[in-house]
Amino acid sequence: MSEILPSPVIYCGICSYPPEFCEFGLSIKRCREWLQSNHPDMADKYYSADALANITSTLSLEKEQKMSQELEKKQLKEEAKQERELQKKLASKVLIKRIERNKRKHVISISGLEVFNIDMKKLTKTFASKFATGASVIKNAEKKEEILVQGDVSDEAKVYIEKLLEEKGLDEVKVEQMDEKKKKKAAPEVAPQKI
Repeated sequence: MSEILPSPVIYCGICSYPPEFCEFGLSIKRCREWLQSNHPDMADKYYSADALANITSTLSLEKEQKMSQELEKKQLKEEAKQERELQKKLASKVLIKRIERNKRKHVISISGLEVFNIDMKKLTKTFASKFATGASVIKNAEKKEEILVQGDVSDEAKVYIEKLLEEKGLDEVKVEQMDEKKKKKAAPEVAPQKI
């Protein structure tokens, strides 16, 4: 008796739907290009002239034109949205602040990562294990998440974050370092004593 194996399912690299459902996503043009370059046989099956003619044969000409216009509008809107998000990411910057706690103890604060869809808790655990130190996620005054890492590891953190952003294709993003020194308390004024 032969064993029946399940057939593998291919998922689109753009919208993550199976190719036959890419039309319900908002980036069908890019999905079609991805499918053509990675699985040309499936692209012919779903997007060849014959396949499209079969699908649209039951529609009236007016409905077909209206649907294609609506689809084009959705695609343009989605492309514009993706472009805006990319520009927002490229315009933002990551700030690494080195904060002095006592004379020789430091903490670094890393902010500005929330724009890049990075899991802050996972990154915190990575920093804690990579630098063998304590690390935590806190909310700053602007109610945005930032990472606090104990110790003076700002240079190593900068290199790691630049590498992480480069992997995501965002190597144009600025990663800035700055020092924030603890303000010294003013000594209380003592009134001169009369002798």
